[in-house]
Amino acid sequence: MMPASLLLAGLCAFALVPPAAAQSDHAVHGSAPSAPAADEPVAMDHGDGGQMDMEPSTTCAPEHAAMGHCTPEATDAAEAPADPACPPEHAAMGHCAPAASTPTAASGAVGTDLPPGDSPAPPVPDDWYADRLYPEGEMEHSRHVMMQESGGLTTAFLSFSLAEYQARKGRDGYRWEAEGWYGGDINRITLKSKGEGAFGEAIESTETQLLYSRAVGPYFNLQAGVRQDAGHGPDRTYATVGFEGLAPYWFEVEGALFLSNKGDLSGRIEGYYDQRITQKLILQPMAEFNFAAQDAPEIGIGSGLSDMELGLRLRYEVVREFAPYVGFEWARKFGDTARFARAAGEDASGVSFVMGVRAWF
Repeated sequence: MMPASLLLAGLCAFALVPPAAAQSDHAVHGSAPSAPAADEPVAMDHGDGGQMDMEPSTTCAPEHAAMGHCTPEATDAAEAPADPACPPEHAAMGHCAPAASTPTAASGAVGTDLPPGDSPAPPVPDDWYADRLYPEGEMEHSRHVMMQESGGLTTAFLSFSLAEYQARKGRDGYRWEAEGWYGGDINRITLKSKGEGAFGEAIESTETQLLYSRAVGPYFNLQAGVRQDAGHGPDRTYATVGFEGLAPYWFEVEGALFLSNKGDLSGRIEGYYDQRITQKLILQPMAEFNFAAQDAPEIGIGSGLSDMELGLRLRYEVVREFAPYVGFEWARKFGDTARFARAAGEDASGVSFVMGVRAWF
């Protein structure tokens, strides 16, 4: 009977081994122990090889709770209301912030610390870190130079949009249109010149404008100044106000009103479009319309739509700054302007074959 009693006592002792030992064995093999309930005692090993004390669980880290390793203590729903847009497990892992815990303007948060919405922008910084290390006056001068070199430089520009030979009925002629300016991105002094004539004769007409130009947006300038005409007939001086710029769909447009020293009021609108066939081959249609408020027979201008020009030029850009071109131009006078031209022995309309160069510097 003695061997049987000893065997029975050994089996009983094995059955009474604490569950913590089994959990430790599972932990060695990579299995996570089951989490105790919030009020379930937890075995605490004091390292003396004896029975471990059972103490209640007082903490459950949010990241452990999110991964299911433990269950946090229940909280009062009134103290921490749930946010449907931010579940607790996502908030515990830092993926979002519940609405109840999001900083608000009442708590003193500003700018990017505020929740999404129509929040006020953060204040613009009014200090410069470099001023803590270097004299403020020297840094202010350096910033001024940097601003000038990054868009405030004073530069000059000169372009010949037309410099061409015109083969037309009767005597062949020539024509030019040029523009130059000096200044910055906002304020400029602009000089425009255009004219035409026939070979072997005096210049038929010239027009020169001296304008102050100011940018009123990224693509448009307002201009005001004076215009001086010379050529056949009496000279005229005009007060000028106008605009020029880049319209939607890349149309270059320009318009102006002119009031002469004789009280004559006239206007002009013109534009062109660069249609790229290749990177170097460009087709350019253009149009110009001139109007007058009253007849001016001494300079051959009638009221209403006085004349119109339509042109089509094909140019090849050898380089961006130099492009020869060929094309056609059709011009027509209307109303009293056409009548004045016929009385002077001129045609009211005509077609020209043109060839020339477009260049800028």
